[in-house]
Amino acid sequence: MDRFSEYRIMWVLVLFDLPTETKKDKKAYATFRKNLQKDGFTMFQFSIYVRHCPSSENADVHIRRVKSFLPDYGKVGIMCITDKQFSNIMLFYGKKPMAVSTPGQQLELF
Repeated sequence: MDRFSEYRIMWVLVLFDLPTETKKDKKAYATFRKNLQKDGFTMFQFSIYVRHCPSSENADVHIRRVKSFLPDYGKVGIMCITDKQFSNIMLFYGKKPMAVSTPGQQLELF
């Protein structure tokens, strides 16, 4: 199988809804977002972060990392999709279609 196949390259999506009522909640929310960003995730929409991974094995590494810093409260979903599936996302601003930008795409040199 081709190493750079659009079916082998993965996108990890982290979707979350965290409480922000107290100072402690807000701190946990900010810490979670900062940890996502430190691990190479980019904001796709509010409370949806994405990360490009060259393989499902690499995606598993990042999924385990996200699980290691989950906040105590709130809902977090983690989903993996192929590069091909990601390219089929349809985005709209109101009724106007938008181009899907591919944030944080990484270049492999080896």
